[in-house]
Amino acid sequence: MKKAPIPKNELERIVSLNAIGILDTPPEERFDQLTRAATKIFKVPISTLTLIDANREWFKSCQGLDVTEGDRAISFCGHALVENKMLVVTDTTKDERFLDNPMVIGDPYIRFYAGVPIMSADGHRIGVFCIKDTKPREFSESDESVLRGLASWAELEINLHDTSLTTLQRSEFLEKFLRSSLKKEDFSFVKFLVVTTLIIAASSFIMNSTSFYSLNKFLALIPWGSAALQSGAVSSPENIAP
Repeated sequence: MKKAPIPKNELERIVSLNAIGILDTPPEERFDQLTRAATKIFKVPISTLTLIDANREWFKSCQGLDVTEGDRAISFCGHALVENKMLVVTDTTKDERFLDNPMVIGDPYIRFYAGVPIMSADGHRIGVFCIKDTKPREFSESDESVLRGLASWAELEINLHDTSLTTLQRSEFLEKFLRSSLKKEDFSFVKFLVVTTLIIAASSFIMNSTSFYSLNKFLALIPWGSAALQSGAVSSPENIAP
């Protein structure tokens, strides 16, 4: 077994993670709905939104496990954190990094893993959105696209509720997210994702007393946004569910 590597910017990464103020907070439905969706979509028993602390992996949301944290050194997410792309392990018993991992040779007997790094608004890797299975499986490009979408949604949720960010920084992060999403090849899924996150963002802006002008600005970035504005569907806070 290979221990999870430590990134070179570990100190700055930990500072960024702690600044968000989400570690050791209670479970929240806005995150649990994403991990639940992941288990249903991929038909896997385990999905977590994991934040990587100095010596532990801590689950902000967890489906399929009875624990809230684990040892970072033996964690799959600790490996995924430093990957430049999604980490996919189709059969853990054939991967030298994990074949004798305690979670492979013992409970919960992980045989498959896929995880996407989660970034803070200032560009540091703070966690991973992942799924795990107890049997080996293949993972298609389409599967990867959907998992990236769920991870992006989780990343957006984390950063829009980062209490260390100013309202302007939240607005800039959302705009950056929308522009980046529109460049992805998985356009149909991104369309669904962005429309949903716009609703989440609107609620966030209202709670933070942000001018609704900001939401209109973001809608103008996307082709179907103008139609939404013209129809009045999102023309005022009253039209957005709290």
